[in-house]
Amino acid sequence: MRETDLLIVGAGTAGLTAAIYGCRSGLVCVVLEKGMFGGQIVNTTDIENYPGMPGVDGVEFANALHQQAEKLGAQILFESLEEITKGEDHWFYVKTSGGAFRAKAVIVANGAEHRKLGCQGEETFAGRGVSYCATCDGAFYRGKEVAVVGGGNTALEEALYLSSICEKVHLIHRRDTFRAHQKTIQRVLSTPNIIPHYQSAVVRVEGNTKLQSLILSTPEGETTVAVAGLFVAIGLAPQNQLYALLCQLDENGYFVAGEDCVTSCEGLYAAGDTRQKPLRQLVTAASDGAVAAYMAGSYIGGTFSQWDARGSLYQRLF
Repeated sequence: MRETDLLIVGAGTAGLTAAIYGCRSGLVCVVLEKGMFGGQIVNTTDIENYPGMPGVDGVEFANALHQQAEKLGAQILFESLEEITKGEDHWFYVKTSGGAFRAKAVIVANGAEHRKLGCQGEETFAGRGVSYCATCDGAFYRGKEVAVVGGGNTALEEALYLSSICEKVHLIHRRDTFRAHQKTIQRVLSTPNIIPHYQSAVVRVEGNTKLQSLILSTPEGETTVAVAGLFVAIGLAPQNQLYALLCQLDENGYFVAGEDCVTSCEGLYAAGDTRQKPLRQLVTAASDGAVAAYMAGSYIGGTFSQWDARGSLYQRLF
């Protein structure tokens, strides 16, 4: 069985920041990632709201984080977590797709996954017209007519991006007003090839081998909109079922943890989009990663006698 001081689940901004801070404190850190490092930020072409780095590319940002964490000594493994328990000896015992670990503390920074519409035809046309990332797949629809579902910042930003490469963008929202930042709403409403559809919902996705049209439910009844692509941007859903027996989750499946990232299970911390929080942004993910690493180090220092001289080193570095 492999062994580490700190096991971090997820190699997004929160997880890699936690690895950076954990390694700098003298902890042995292992990061598990089931997909690609970077998380949701790799789907963003221009990051405009990270302090001191306006306009940085999402992939560039993720690569820099990854390289920094590895340079400091973090071991980043592309393995998925399958089972986690905590023993009476205070160690966490983790089974992964690549074997097993035991860790003194665990930080869960697994982010959240895209919510789906749940309408007829969505699964059938996934990857054949239905997408959950405009910056990933938008180029396939250059010069064509597409639709975006959602009313928040992500949906409106994706509509703006698509409007620069597509002939027409139908922006479908179930409410009568958008919920994005006011400046973003103004940009959308002033973009001539973005057509808002308020109080509307997709009830069916239709086509042959590829998506061809959407059936919308509107106040006037059902209507058909011909599109080549549908981009779903209705929010994120946490994937925390594996931790339900260890600590408290809220009714939506997010970790119940405050700004200190502390969960109801000693030694287990939640950082980034996976926990309850009012703002899910790159800067708050980075903040969570640093805080969670600090709290995990303090826990390890007070719980495990083999901490030896690392405690004083930890305090100096922070």
